[in-house]
Amino acid sequence: MMQYLKLFLTIFSGLSFLIFGYLCFFSVYFKSEFNRYGIPNHRKTTGFFQSLGGTSLIIGIFIDELGVIASFGLTVLMCLGVVVRLRIRDGLLKTMPAIIYATLNALIFYLFMND
Repeated sequence: MMQYLKLFLTIFSGLSFLIFGYLCFFSVYFKSEFNRYGIPNHRKTTGFFQSLGGTSLIIGIFIDELGVIASFGLTVLMCLGVVVRLRIRDGLLKTMPAIIYATLNALIFYLFMND
């Protein structure tokens, strides 16, 4: 049962971050959001790491070590996202996606470590 949960969460998160990474490069909305965050120069770097993390997480289904590294990296990335949201005083509603994805990837990390 836990194997199926880990598989589902890994695919969900991996695909989510592939989409987020793509949007960081090509979405006008994401460009405006990074301007609002006060970190416009970090948009492409963030997109790169989101894409890398998403790809690595999916490959991690077959190579556990890569899943461990990717889930840990995405957890850190989303914790930094929470910090940015707090720094610009976004409300809880706008901060919740970052909190949820940080928690989700921390859970995936835990599942990889205890498999």
